[in-house]
Amino acid sequence: MAIDMKKMQSKFNNLKTRGGGGSFWKPTDGVQTIRILPTADGDPFKSFYFHYNIGKENGFLCPNNNFGDDCSVCSFVKNLYREGDDESKNMARQLNAKSRFFSPVLVRGEENEGTRIWGYSKTVYETLLSLVLNPEYGDITDLESGVDLDLQYGKPPGGQFPVTKLTPRRQSSSLCKELSDDRCKELLDTIPDFSTLFERKSSGDVQKMLDEHLAADNPEGFSNETQKYVTDSDKVDQAFSDLL
Repeated sequence: MAIDMKKMQSKFNNLKTRGGGGSFWKPTDGVQTIRILPTADGDPFKSFYFHYNIGKENGFLCPNNNFGDDCSVCSFVKNLYREGDDESKNMARQLNAKSRFFSPVLVRGEENEGTRIWGYSKTVYETLLSLVLNPEYGDITDLESGVDLDLQYGKPPGGQFPVTKLTPRRQSSSLCKELSDDRCKELLDTIPDFSTLFERKSSGDVQKMLDEHLAADNPEGFSNETQKYVTDSDKVDQAFSDLL
């Protein structure tokens, strides 16, 4: 049987336009228009907890908050809070699990980039939920009657960190108003499985990362202190919402 050249062309186009699919997107300063895409499970707002400031990676999934597994960093953080002194509390705040939210989006004017993943803060998450629960808007991801969002991003005058502001369009619109049916289907088919978006580390991997982190801070020896903290298997009582 001969090669199906149409399928081969489609595969090649996918590589060029999606970079393998599900690439991450970060807004640039100014105003951009996005459309949040619907997911098969009916929940386009995915939440994950990450630990930062440990190891060489930018962050890793917390085994406890995400999967209910033992997490030595969570136990260590809880005991730091119990210590009660300012230095311990400051270290706990740096290491505590922090929430981050993700949605599949189509960026208007950049449709050739395909489906992308937008990560945002709890404040933005609350704004999105408020829109969905507002009867004036409802399902903002609906293919035909959903709503595009104008996203303004940047540092306000005198501000230290950038701020994200979302404004829904007054009128609903079709998701694929300027796309072919095939391209529209392709966008929806390439929404990634969020459960495989990030690497899942075992409790043992996390323990090793914590040991190496503490060893770097205290090269003369930390075994007793580490054992003091990480043998407590209780869960963390809280997680900070704000990210970097």
